[in-house]
Amino acid sequence: MRRLALILLSLVSLHGQQDAAWATLDKAYEHLRQRAYDAAITLFRQAVQLSPRRTDVRKNLAYTLLKVGETEAARDAFAEAMRLDPNDHHVALEYAFLCHETGQTRQARLVFDRIRSTGDATARATAEQGFSNIDRPLAEGIARWQQVIDRDPGNFSAHTELARLAEQRNDWLLAARHFEQAWKIKPQERKLLLDLGRTWKETGKSAESMAALLAASRGPEPRTAEAARALLPDRYPYVYEFRAAIALDPVNTELRRELAYLHLEMGEKPQAETEFQTIVKESPDDLLSSAQLGFLLLQRRDVDNANPLLRKVLDSGTEDELADRVRLALGMPKSLRRREEAPSNKSLTEEARDMAEKSYRAGYLKDALKYLTIAHEQDPLDFNIMLRLGQTHNMLRDDRRALDWFRLARNSQDPSIRSEAQRAYDNLNPQFTRTRTTFWMLPFYSSRWRDGFSYAQVKTELRIDAFRLRPYLSMRFVGDARGGVNQGYPYPQYLSETAFILGGGVATPVYKGMMGWAEAGMALSYLRRTDQTSRGRPDYRGGISFGRAYGHLLGGEKAGAFVENHEDGVYVHRFNRSLLFYTQNKFGYTLIANRVQLYWNGNLTADAKLQYWANFVETGPGVRFRWPGLPSPLVFSVDVVRGVHTVNRHNPRRPNFFDIRVGFWYAFTK
Repeated sequence: MRRLALILLSLVSLHGQQDAAWATLDKAYEHLRQRAYDAAITLFRQAVQLSPRRTDVRKNLAYTLLKVGETEAARDAFAEAMRLDPNDHHVALEYAFLCHETGQTRQARLVFDRIRSTGDATARATAEQGFSNIDRPLAEGIARWQQVIDRDPGNFSAHTELARLAEQRNDWLLAARHFEQAWKIKPQERKLLLDLGRTWKETGKSAESMAALLAASRGPEPRTAEAARALLPDRYPYVYEFRAAIALDPVNTELRRELAYLHLEMGEKPQAETEFQTIVKESPDDLLSSAQLGFLLLQRRDVDNANPLLRKVLDSGTEDELADRVRLALGMPKSLRRREEAPSNKSLTEEARDMAEKSYRAGYLKDALKYLTIAHEQDPLDFNIMLRLGQTHNMLRDDRRALDWFRLARNSQDPSIRSEAQRAYDNLNPQFTRTRTTFWMLPFYSSRWRDGFSYAQVKTELRIDAFRLRPYLSMRFVGDARGGVNQGYPYPQYLSETAFILGGGVATPVYKGMMGWAEAGMALSYLRRTDQTSRGRPDYRGGISFGRAYGHLLGGEKAGAFVENHEDGVYVHRFNRSLLFYTQNKFGYTLIANRVQLYWNGNLTADAKLQYWANFVETGPGVRFRWPGLPSPLVFSVDVVRGVHTVNRHNPRRPNFFDIRVGFWYAFTK
């Protein structure tokens, strides 16, 4: 009876978990239908926690992650689904393809190799092709590098490249042999110790693997040392393992010093003294080893040899506990310097900060984030760490977290940190507000037309989390001072739209400098024009815009060269349904404390209907400038261009023209 009750209780518990999972999955599928992928991913992950044995949930999670571009996370989700159901060959193939796409070539090859012999006919054919696509280039690459080595046995790059290809092909013996040759050629390349430890372990050389990993774990490269420690067994190494590691890496001072201290802990002072003597001989600037050897010599009353070592520590000018220990050993009073009370975690904070900077310089952003987080936990009031955390999250595309850190860093007392954090905050904040209003204006005078023109727009955009496109309301102004030429004639020529354009539309988020938009509205002319029967006309327009800038831009911190490129394709229905294309390019140099730019223009305008007024090229020099006290977005410019119409049919003027344009640009976002 008791056993029956337990079974019933287990069934009820399982049923409750399934109900909870189904409820969560139902919401996830609803979000998926609405293309709210981020919300769907969150719910699928909750369902995985509720029903961890369900492969279908993990597959749905993986496919949704692929939709938002999270390839590595999708790969890991497929890996879990494959682990739960190894016979699902479709999932295994998806996992293999993603492994190959994300650089895990060896794993992809292994999975393809398994499926081509165990899967069904369709899966076997796909796996055979996938295996061939990976294995054939690897085999060809190994053959090519072997030829290079045959001609030049001392070629370091050839050995390392061949070894890495062999590792991807699962040929561990070949990989280990060439990693070993590469290490003999360049023993300063310490990452090779990690490669040796890994490949020797796969070939059954456990002792050699332990030696390589131990040497790598005590080396000066933080990332290599950390990776090696993760592969070492959960115990402290033995003396003979230290000796094997030193034989492999004899110049590793940290490794030899740790062995010396191990001998001291074991009471083996002669062996410790021997190791310290070797260190001092090879690294005479190692004060810690010099002091320790001096202490050992003093203990056996070898004063003549001990004193020079201990005096070297004192003469170095160091003012730490090591120097005080030397003074005590020599019978001298401790230093009378004023000791500042420092928190016990100061060294940990500095070490974490140093590790973060090294990871940063090496491009390992996730490692840098980990170390910066540790440093912040140890010193929560270091605003420079907060700023670096924001910058790291920003580069990892986690802008929401970055915004939080920039918000905190704005409270720094250091003006440079405060201003940099404020600038970063202002750049990121608009994309997370529910509404965003932008305004820009570009008034200028043209000598060619002897007229002043102005272009401006104010736009309020609404951000809806579940909707990719962003709806907006807009008012544009396009006008000029004269209104037209040949006034008084039956058919005057108008130089601009002379209108306020009210409209509403949708726009895509900016992605890598590109944005698409479309809108509909009404153009209201502020003039009574002979070419229009009414002042108000429907207006439909849309287009694609792309812009990128490189180098030292105006308002930056350093002078230097820069390049700007802006591309626009615009469709305007009421301009005879015309499709216009603009490209505007500038390259030049920013100088005078980043207040002045000299550049060269290269512009092209064209349209699909080949109208003369919309087809021309122009080039010439220009200058942009601003001065202190003005709002940072306000920039004045002067451009001198020579142009030529590329289409001259119906052109009432000369094909070539000369123009001087003087104006300014101003914009802001709220």
